[in-house]
Amino acid sequence: MLGAALSLIVALGLDRAFGEPRAPWHPVVWMGRALGAMGQRIAPVRDQAEPRFDGVRWALGALGWSAGALVVLAVAWAAQTALSTLNPWWAALLTGLLLKPLMSWRLLREEVLAVESALSQSLEQGRERLSWLVSRDTRALDAVAVRESAIESLAENLSDSVVAPLFWFLIAGLPGAALYRWANTADAMWGYDGLRRDTDGTPRDWTWAGQWAARVDDALSWVPARLTAALLLFAGACLALRALWREARRTPSPNSGWPMAALALALNLRLRKPGVYTLNADGRAPGPADTTAAIVLAGRALAVGLVLLGAVVLFTWSMA
Repeated sequence: MLGAALSLIVALGLDRAFGEPRAPWHPVVWMGRALGAMGQRIAPVRDQAEPRFDGVRWALGALGWSAGALVVLAVAWAAQTALSTLNPWWAALLTGLLLKPLMSWRLLREEVLAVESALSQSLEQGRERLSWLVSRDTRALDAVAVRESAIESLAENLSDSVVAPLFWFLIAGLPGAALYRWANTADAMWGYDGLRRDTDGTPRDWTWAGQWAARVDDALSWVPARLTAALLLFAGACLALRALWREARRTPSPNSGWPMAALALALNLRLRKPGVYTLNADGRAPGPADTTAAIVLAGRALAVGLVLLGAVVLFTWSMA
């Protein structure tokens, strides 16, 4: 446990100091390229989504995901096994170095702040910058909706890009973190209920081909999403557990509503996706200062998590 905690601290320190490695050296970029190549063979080109169950496409999606997952697990297991032969301090340091690309806090923080900065210049620039961060159509959003979307993305990705990979690292080492990043990246690229266009504009039907990827990501994100929500509430000195339970269930996703609702309640903000959900409807519309406040709260939540982890490590050490 001590070695894993040290590796986690090293990864967070590297993230704070250097941010993301360049694309040629980034394992998540490699995962994305592999998923993109497989996706062109798995998801059919169609102008309309197929509502009837397509067992062949479902099976191809499951097999493609599983094959990639086996490769990811094998590479991560080999790396962890090799590091286990080193001096424990060197092993912890190098494990943290390999863990860093599997989580991303600095980039998330910078991207959310960039949306607010662009929005301060013009609504059009804010919409354009937000489109880098979210998959929804941003062209018709007003300034409040742009800010709401950025804050929602911060909360959701605090779980997906930071808490979840670190959680699975503590549970299953580098293989756990790597498998989670594979699952989450696959969900982002394949987990669409309907049509999604390739970069060249080709429409592909992911209704059934992406079902496996979406469901596995839901399962692996279940605990981290609720853990993230708890950390956000605690960091915000908010004990609205009953309200969290109510608000988190308003979103179609079984997981993303938890950190989003927790952040909305902790800061007393209203967060909406028009026509889909409204979280904390009695809260106020977010203003320019609330983007920074949300980032500060998210950072405080991570600090709370580290303190709790430290307490567990000290307790375990004292009992040894």
